[in-house]
Amino acid sequence: MRAIIIGAGRGRRLMPTTENAPKCFAEIRGKRILDWTVDALAAGGVTDICFIGGYLIEAVQREYPHFTFRHNREWEDNNILVSLMCAEDLMDRPFVTTYADILYTGDIVAKLVASRADIALGIDTDWRTHYQPRTQHPPPDAEKTITRNGRVRRVHRRISYEDANGEFMGVAKFSLRGADLLRSHYHLRRREHWDKPYREAAQFQKAYLIHLFQDMIEQGVVFGHEDTHGQYREIDTQEDLDIAQREWAL
Repeated sequence: MRAIIIGAGRGRRLMPTTENAPKCFAEIRGKRILDWTVDALAAGGVTDICFIGGYLIEAVQREYPHFTFRHNREWEDNNILVSLMCAEDLMDRPFVTTYADILYTGDIVAKLVASRADIALGIDTDWRTHYQPRTQHPPPDAEKTITRNGRVRRVHRRISYEDANGEFMGVAKFSLRGADLLRSHYHLRRREHWDKPYREAAQFQKAYLIHLFQDMIEQGVVFGHEDTHGQYREIDTQEDLDIAQREWAL
C-alpha cells in the first residue's frame, strides 16, 4: 500500500507560519504536521510515501529525501483534485491519499487499509465537537457526509448541520479497481470541463476532491467508509493551530 500526500498549496490562511515554510511544516506540540502524518501512516502499515509538492517543495525534498516526489508546478492555479492527479502514474497499486494539513492516528489508516471497499473514505463522526471552537472555519466549510448501511451516500459542503453524520477527513483508500475508477472519472470530467465550471468550482482546475467524489457517487460508484470519533484535526488557520497545541493528544 502506497501513500500519496497532497501538499502543494501555500496555506495562506496560516500566515505568518507559512511565509517561509510549507504548511505541513507547522508544528503541533514540537512535531511537524508532516511527521504526525508519516507516523500515523506507518502505524497503519503504510511506509511507501509520495509527496505532491508545489509551494517550497525543495524544503520537503531536503528534509525528507526518502520520499518519492511529484511536482505540481501549477499549484497556484489549481486545487486538490488536479494536484492529486500529478501522481497518477503511481496509482498502479492500491494507495491511501491524504491531505497534508490534518492530524489523525494510525487506527483510521489501518481500518482503511483493511477495508474491503474499492474506495473508502475516512470520516470523523465527532465533527460537531471539533467545529465548536473554530470561528474562522465554521461548519458550512466542512466536507460533510451522510452515510447509511456502510456506504457514503453524499459528501458535500452544503449538507445541513443537522443532516450530516460525519466529516470527510481528507484520508481515503483506493484499491487497484478503485484507482481505475478514480482515474477514468477524472479524465472524463477533465475533457468535458477543463477551463469551464465544474459543480461548485468556477472552473475544473479549482475543483476539490469531494466534487469528483460526489459526482462518482451520483454515477453509481460505491464509496465505503471507516470512522474515527474525534481523533482528527484540520489545521487551516492560526486558530486551528492554537487549538491543536492545547487539545491534540494521542
